[in-house]
Amino acid sequence: MSEALYWLTLTALMTALFWLPYSLNRILSRGLFTAMGNPAPGEENPYITGLAPWAQRAYFAHINAVENLAIFAALILIAQVANMGNNAVIATSAMVYFFARLLHYIVYAAGIPVARTLLFAVSWGATIVIALKLLNVI
Repeated sequence: MSEALYWLTLTALMTALFWLPYSLNRILSRGLFTAMGNPAPGEENPYITGLAPWAQRAYFAHINAVENLAIFAALILIAQVANMGNNAVIATSAMVYFFARLLHYIVYAAGIPVARTLLFAVSWGATIVIALKLLNVI
């Protein structure tokens, strides 16, 4: 497995686990059966209604992580097909992306807005570096 695929695998696993904290909060605040049920008709945002503020932010951090994972994964898979999965720039950028996304989730859930934005920018920058390396721009 290339280094880039290794970091993609860790990133996908991490993103797959991001739902746990806010879902546990949903169970604790609504009860197990209500949390597993269908949303009430007309409920504004059934996924965050009644959650603690940190859990609401964790929900949105998870959504953001999923949206960005699609782009990151596509680029890493392209790197793999192009036999660039062990390229130092791509592998390092993939590692930076992983840690930036992990810290983004934590900081977003904690409600630290400036750090959240800066960490998003770091992960976005890592994604752009990967794309530019694949295009032989850098």
